Amino acid sequence: MTMSVFRPAGAPVLVGRAEELAALAGALDRTPSVTFVEGEPGIGKTRLIREALERPARRGRRVLTATCLPLREPFPYGPVFDLLRQLAGRVPGALNPVCGALRPYLPELGESLPPAPEPLQDHRARQHRLFRAVRALLDALGDAVLVVEDLHWADDGTRDLLRFLVDEPPAGTATVLSYRREDLPGGGLPLGRAFRHAPGTTVVLLPLLPLDVAAVRSLTEAITEGGGVPAALAAELHARTAGIPFVLEEVVRALDGPGLLGRGTDRQSLDAMAVPALLRDAMADRMRGLGPAAVAVVHAAAALRVPAGEELLAATVGGEDGEVEGGLREALLAGVLYDLGDHRYGFRHTLAQQAVYEALPGVDRRRLHRGILTVLSAAERPPTVQLAYHARQSGDLKAWLDYGGAAARGARDMGDTATAVELLEGLLSDPRLHPGDRAGLATELSRAAVIGLAHRRATALLRRVIRDGGLPDAVRGEIRLNLGLLLNNQAGAYEAGRRDTETAVGELHERPALAARGMAALAMPSWGEDSYAVHHDWITRAERLVADEPDGALRLAVRVNHLALRLSRGEHAVLAEAETELATGRGTAERLQLARLCGNLAEAATWLGHFSRAERFRGQGMRLAEECGAPFLLGIIDGTALRLAWHTGRWEGLAERARHLLDMVEGVSGIAADAHLVLGLLAVARGEWEEATAELGAAALDDPANAPAPILAAASGAMARVHLARGALAEACAESGRALERLGRKDIWAWGAALVPMAVAALVRDGRHARAHAVCAEFAEGIAAADAPQATAALRAAEGTVATATGRHLAAAAHFEAAGELYAALPHPYAADRAAEARVRCLVAAGQTGAAPELAALADRFTALGATRDAARCRRVLRGCGVVTPSRRGRRGYGSELSPREAEVARLVALGRTNREIAAVLFLSPRTVEQHVAKVLRKLGAASREEVPAPSTGA
Repeated sequence: MTMSVFRPAGAPVLVGRAEELAALAGALDRTPSVTFVEGEPGIGKTRLIREALERPARRGRRVLTATCLPLREPFPYGPVFDLLRQLAGRVPGALNPVCGALRPYLPELGESLPPAPEPLQDHRARQHRLFRAVRALLDALGDAVLVVEDLHWADDGTRDLLRFLVDEPPAGTATVLSYRREDLPGGGLPLGRAFRHAPGTTVVLLPLLPLDVAAVRSLTEAITEGGGVPAALAAELHARTAGIPFVLEEVVRALDGPGLLGRGTDRQSLDAMAVPALLRDAMADRMRGLGPAAVAVVHAAAALRVPAGEELLAATVGGEDGEVEGGLREALLAGVLYDLGDHRYGFRHTLAQQAVYEALPGVDRRRLHRGILTVLSAAERPPTVQLAYHARQSGDLKAWLDYGGAAARGARDMGDTATAVELLEGLLSDPRLHPGDRAGLATELSRAAVIGLAHRRATALLRRVIRDGGLPDAVRGEIRLNLGLLLNNQAGAYEAGRRDTETAVGELHERPALAARGMAALAMPSWGEDSYAVHHDWITRAERLVADEPDGALRLAVRVNHLALRLSRGEHAVLAEAETELATGRGTAERLQLARLCGNLAEAATWLGHFSRAERFRGQGMRLAEECGAPFLLGIIDGTALRLAWHTGRWEGLAERARHLLDMVEGVSGIAADAHLVLGLLAVARGEWEEATAELGAAALDDPANAPAPILAAASGAMARVHLARGALAEACAESGRALERLGRKDIWAWGAALVPMAVAALVRDGRHARAHAVCAEFAEGIAAADAPQATAALRAAEGTVATATGRHLAAAAHFEAAGELYAALPHPYAADRAAEARVRCLVAAGQTGAAPELAALADRFTALGATRDAARCRRVLRGCGVVTPSRRGRRGYGSELSPREAEVARLVALGRTNREIAAVLFLSPRTVEQHVAKVLRKLGAASREEVPAPSTGA
């Protein structure tokens, strides 16, 4: 029998992570770089990072590491300062003078830092200077690696600082951030908003998944150093550990080494080893070998939940100093606890802590938490978040309410909305609460949740409080008002949100200021199908209610919505009025409303076609929302940025940005709609009809009653185009007809810029020329008084389509030329090029075939943009005109590489398209496609179409 030798800790090899390791190593070498390592507890994030740093190519580099802790105190930047403290005695000379701002935070660096600059009174100025100081210090280090682990436990200040560093990282710095996606606060944004990296920065996202059976087998063999692990045993281990490396390691180490390979390979052999609750029993086995003092220290560490110093452990245990010191030493030598640096001790992994903690009887848990409460509450600066946790676990409801409320308020004051919501949700979930306490907490939760991202649990809790009864109308009205906003903005439940908001307005008859907030919300035009007149009536009533209101923030909140409503119809004076509001000095509460103003203006200006102004509002709104700690606003602005990028032709990497935003804000429909729309529009331009249909459905069409009205109009226009391309004329007419009816009821015609041209195209294709002409006339009347350049361009394009259908080709060409010029001025290059293509085709139809060669340049521009369907259509027309446009450099030989056309074919093959479908998308004959497919298979070494991978695409 082969004996198995177990190593004391850590698997001897990294198994099943070759691709991830290569990607991380490559990012470390291609600075500046930012790598996101995500995965569940025990999946191997720390091990992967350590393995990459220990490779010979990276030895000798300066590596600074820090870890965020699970009980977050609202004290920003702590982990980053922990990281910088490691520079003690190694600070480079000739630092930027701004580094002196770090002196109060890093006394360990002493005289190595420049003199401290003069203090600043403005909080934002202090913060910005501090951020610059950190970056300047890192810049001076040159070649360095920064590792911040467990980012899901970071405070909002740390996220702000890290985002500042990675948005424009120092040239020689490689940053590695690890986190658990499921534990990220507020919708899953590691850095508080979608990450936008600077040009030249290497960015890698590494999601670590559980190991498969083969990898479990390899890891088990590596841990045991045995002669082999039977496949059946590997399969059973995989089933019991879910392929999580840490759990597998703990389970395998808990087994008798020689017996692992000698007791057979079936389920009974594992059951006989008495490991029913794998990790818990593994830790129990380790605990059984400890003496009473060591067990007491380990139990204290499990209850504390975060790494702690010897003094805190001793105070929690309550024993003699010598006994505690001896117990700690024993636990460390046994590998139950670990020295985590800075004289702090804890468990190697959260799962180990949970296993020990869950094994404790409830009475012992509560005793430990009461002791910790006593110790921590006596601290000079009591950690309120930790106190709240221990108060809750101790069963002391009064302390739980006191500390939980204080912690929530502290987090909210620091802009850490996610922590505040998490604490308030926990408090509100406690069934022992008195109704009076429940009402107050529900009010606080509703105020915090409405500017955050998470909404499911808060929505359910607030709904329950409202239904319980016994609340005064004024209290219930405020909670219901914020619930309505939460349903509308975060959940995308427009109908339910509108009903709650209208009901709240009635309940707030004694609080007219809050009632005005509800009316202003009902005035936001993207809600439902109410007409502009209805929204205008709501905002007029709101303005009357707040006319004499002393609260400037409330007056501004109503004003913001009024400006947004007016701008939706392109009122000329609004942008100038908005600039005046933004130029006026404001207090802290009003700055949140200015952030909303910028976000609303950026969105409205994008729909109108004022792209440069939209970009300016977007940037200003982003800064204000970050200052105010409003992650929902940040997400909304990020969604607007996606649409701006699509309109202005910045398609490179746009699909990846959209998908990343969807990952970050899963379940927040108001933000997700923008991302789905952009993905749908990109798919339409590539001729990916199934993908376009799915994305446009997710954006709005699957649930039109609960979709943002402008996105619904744009999605309907794109879907009509899909139907026309697929020859489904009836469906195209039906889709565009429904959308035109909605647009007419809404009476905000500027939102028809993406809809009307396609609706007119469907009508003329169906022979309904009179109706198409009437739609153009109605559209023209609807935007006649509007400052809506995108709609104006769309009108000229629609008029060109009508003229083409009636055989007036030269007149149509003039319309399309005018449309192209208007689109180009926005700029909207894709629409401009489509109008230019339509103009050339009209000229060709009028007999001016000399214009046809212009299509070659258009095809090249479409190709560069990523609009492969449009490029193929231009080339088809060129072929039909007999125009040959050879390359000035001669025909390139691609050898074993895919040519651009073969790459297009390969992409569609990978998407599962048939040859006939590919031919329709690329305007080729099925025979030509068949030849291209054969070349693709040969060049890729693929045995079948199923083995063809989709080529990467910037869009």
